[in-house]
Formats: sequence, C-alpha cells, structure tokens
Amino acid sequence: MQRKKTNYQVNASPIFEVLTEEEIEAIYFSALTVLYETGVRVYDQEGIDLAHSMGAIVEDKTGDSALVKIPPWLIDKALATLPRKVVVRGPDRKYKMELYKNSFYYGAGSDTPFTIDPYTQERRRATYKDVKNFARLAQALPNLDFHMSLGIVQDKAVGTYDRWQYLAMLEGTTKPINITAVDIDGLKDQLEMAYIRVGGKEEWRKGPLFTLYIEPVSPLSHSEEVVQKILFASDNEIPFVYTPCPLAGATAPATLAGTAVQALTESLFGIFLSQARKPGAPMIIGGLMSNMDMRTTIYCYGSPEMALLSSAYTQITKWLGVPMYETAGCSDSKMFDGQAAMEATINIATAALSGGNMIHDVGYLEQGLTSSPAMMVASNEIIDMVKRIMRGIPVNDETKALKVMDEVGPGGHYLDHDHTFDRFKTEIWRPDLIDRQNWENWNEKGSKTFRERTHERVIEILEREEEPLLDEKMYKELHRVCELADEKHKDEELDYNMFG
Repeated sequence: MQRKKTNYQVNASPIFEVLTEEEIEAIYFSALTVLYETGVRVYDQEGIDLAHSMGAIVEDKTGDSALVKIPPWLIDKALATLPRKVVVRGPDRKYKMELYKNSFYYGAGSDTPFTIDPYTQERRRATYKDVKNFARLAQALPNLDFHMSLGIVQDKAVGTYDRWQYLAMLEGTTKPINITAVDIDGLKDQLEMAYIRVGGKEEWRKGPLFTLYIEPVSPLSHSEEVVQKILFASDNEIPFVYTPCPLAGATAPATLAGTAVQALTESLFGIFLSQARKPGAPMIIGGLMSNMDMRTTIYCYGSPEMALLSSAYTQITKWLGVPMYETAGCSDSKMFDGQAAMEATINIATAALSGGNMIHDVGYLEQGLTSSPAMMVASNEIIDMVKRIMRGIPVNDETKALKVMDEVGPGGHYLDHDHTFDRFKTEIWRPDLIDRQNWENWNEKGSKTFRERTHERVIEILEREEEPLLDEKMYKELHRVCELADEKHKDEELDYNMFG
C-alpha cells in the first residue's frame, strides 16, 4: 500500500499505442465518408433490402448486387446497440472468454490446407486426425484460451468438411472454439452440433460455445454467403467475428492509414447490418491487415506493418467500444525456426501491449497456408513470457522491500529470507522450454536446441493417454449430423487441389 502520497499514479501494465486520439477520429470519420460517398457492393438481396429499409441508399443495381451507401447517423445508431462485451464459453463451462477493452485471450488460426507432420516433419495436406490433434494441443497448453482448427479436413467432401472439422475440435478440446462455415447450411449444422454438445438452446444462451469467423471481400465487397452468415448469426445469438483482410498495395491502398480506413469501412457495414437485423447482436471486429511483399507478392504474416496495423486497429476498436479480433503467433517462415520464433514473438508482444482481445493465428506458418504443432507449442511459451511483461512492476511498500533490505544489510544475501521465499514464484517468471543451464549441464543433457525441445513437447502431448471428451452417445449424435450432411453432398468428389 502506498502511503503519504497524494495523486499517486500507477501503470498497471505497459502499453503500446500507434495512433493519437485525433488520428483515430480522422480514420473513423474518413471511413464514414467512404461508406456514405463511395459505398460498398452487396451481393445478397435480403441484405440489400434490409439496409434500404433502415435508411441506406441503394444505387447501381445489377442482377445480383447493388451499391449500398450508409449515412453516418445509421452507424451512430448501430454502435449504440452493439454490445461492448462479448462472452464465449467452452463445453467445459470453466473455460470462458470475456471480450472487452484490454482483456486479451490467445488462440490458434484456422483452415490451413497444409500442415507440418509432427513425426516426419514433412509438409502435407491436413486431415481430420490433424485437426483433432491440434485441438488436443490447445487443450494441453495453458496459455491458449480458445481454439480454431489450424487445418482443413481434407479427407472428407469439400461441401461438408466444416462439420467434420467442428467434430474433430470437440473431440480434442473443451475450450471455446472459433469456427468457419462453408455456407449457411454448414453453419446451421454446426449450431445444431453445439446445442447437442452443450445440452440445448437455453444452455447455449447462457454462454455460446463458439464464435463464427466471417470475412468480407476487400475492397469494399460483401458476398451473398457473407451476408447470409451475418443475418443467421444475428438471428441466433451467435457471436461473430467480422474480419476484413485488406492487403496494402493490392486489395487496399499502399499506405497503412488508407488500409485502416478501408478495413474500418468494411467492418462498419458488418456492424450496421447486424444491428439492423437484431439490435444487441454480439459481434467482434476483426482486422487481419498486412502488406503485399512487392518482390514475392505474398501476404505477409510476420511483417512490422502487420503488427502496426493490428495495434492501430485495436486502438480504433477500443475507441469505438467494440471487442477486437487481432493476429499474432504467426510467421512467413516455412518451418518452425529462428525466423518463425522471432516474428511470432514480435506480434504476440505487440498484440498484448496494444490491448487486443481475441488474438488468433497462433501456429500459422507460410502466410497462413501451413500449420505447425511446434509453432503452437513454442508460442505458448512466448505468450507466457509476454503475460509476465504485462503484469508490469507493482510499486508499493511491500514490493519496494525497504524493511527487507534493512534486515539483510550491506554485504548480506537474500536467499534464505522469507521475503524471497514468499515472492520469487510470483515475481520472477520461470520458463518451461527455454533453457537457462550453463554450457556443461546443457551439453551433458544432450545439447538440445529450442526447436528439438519444442518437438519433444509436441510428441509428449500427442502420445498421452486421455479419457475421451465425448461419451459414446453424444459422439454418435454429433457424427450423425456430419453423416447427414455427407448424404446431401454425396455426388461431390473429394478435391485435394482446391487450394492449388
């Protein structure tokens, strides 16, 4: 407790800010200008009609789309009903995310076509077993708070892989899940599966089991599938993440400020449509923004521009009072190596320091094309270290330790003092995978690198014997939903070349 001092200010944790409040306002009001004067292209008639009925301007109609322009007052109205806090729970109800200003949670990314085999270290197509194993890793890693698939189930039909993906995740983890859906039918099936898993719609309402990832098409376009998902999610109290993915220099202006303006324009349309459909519908603003590397034309996942854009967008969402979906734990490297660890460390740290809420893509390599068990496990250690940094340095009478220094005195030591025994476990971070031995002891124990130790931890987790998370009856019910979907899509062939 601080004594004999008035107006004493405390930094509870360090912060990282990219924009001033004036710059945030400039970006926001510019996005309102784009929405009202340039407009967005909408490819769903129901969405167009809803927007028009609420006061939007509809122009340039074609057979399947229209240009929709939103007056600024409609955005003010939508923001007034948008929840400032979103709560998501896991099948095990002790796992809970409360998404609001400066509360941060880390989790994986989704839908990579390739994965690094944990045993052979070869890059190959992802399967149902891989998705289940990633969920098992998420369950075992204490610093991962939610999960996404980290792979596409490619040993099932293209039109139904999302249901099997959700089943694989439910087999592996009881933490909250962020799903993707092939289409509106896939979303409906997964909601039915969630009701089965949690015990019905009323239990779902006490804490939704998943969030839904939805992605508009940059620049400034909202497809039929995207709009249908927004409307269905709003109707059924499904928290959804609306994540523009503009690429500076390709699908967005080359300037980072311009990219942020465009992304916010796309996000604001999602806010408007959801609140027009059902005031109070829970939504999280996403912002997977980065730059195109002009030499390779790739979408950079480890660039400093991505960290800057994510941090800037987090500041904007906090200013708006909306939960933020940020990006971290990812890299452009092809394998888990020094580059991967370096890039992941930077974006994990900046995401926490800027106050992002739902921080995803832990485990991504190769611009989100490849998932890596080792990257996932290593990032868990990095997140733990960053969490220690975020606790900051509390300064009070006890932590200043004046009495302890007086008791030890000049020339003494603190090893046997009660203050050391009482405080070192909470004050000083202890690594799990990071090595701090001297050379001789490290050499005696096999001279293992960080990459080798990380690989061993992956195998250790995957080979643990565990009780099934689903009993036989529930598994059969969930499996039946997937089988019925397969029956509807039985004429489709497996397409392992869907991603080139």
